[in-house]
Formats: sequence, C-alpha cells, structure tokens
Amino acid sequence: MTPEYKNKTEGMERSYSRKGNPWDNACIESFHSLIKREWINFYHFETMKEAKKAVFEYIEGFYNTIRIHSHCGYESPMEYENNYKILKKMRLEKTRKRH
Repeated sequence: MTPEYKNKTEGMERSYSRKGNPWDNACIESFHSLIKREWINFYHFETMKEAKKAVFEYIEGFYNTIRIHSHCGYESPMEYENNYKILKKMRLEKTRKRH
C-alpha cells in the first residue's frame, strides 16, 4: 500500500479478503472483468472524462437495460424489475379481490 493511498483513505474502514477467502470481492471482480472484456478494451481514452462517460454508457445504456443476466432469469435487470413490479401488482389485486 502506498503512502498516498494510506493518506487518502485515512479514517475509512478497509475491507480486504484474506487468503483462501476471496468471496467478498468476487461480484465486483467479475463485473470489472466483464466491462473490460465487453467494452473498455475496444476504446482508447484520451481523458478521464471520456473514460467515465464510456463506463456510464456501458452501465446505463447496455448492462442494466439490454444485457441479459443469468441471476435475473436471463432477462436484463430493467426487464426483471419491470416484470417484478407487474407481478407484485397482480398479486396485490388478487389479494384485494379475495377480501
């Protein structure tokens, strides 16, 4: 750990996985690998602003809206959430009709 990093993160609670227990970062590590493979590696950024814009476009314009996810039943997160809301509303209406 560099002194600069230590200074910038002073007062923050650090979370590091122990050897043999890598699971706390597995999800974000997987996402980082994915965004590099599907998006970042196809571009050359001149500025940090360009890089941030590209990451935002990937997440909001593709990852959350179009790209299917196995944990969402092979729907995009947006489709999954919309379908969840519809089902929730239908269940609520069904419950109200019973009473």
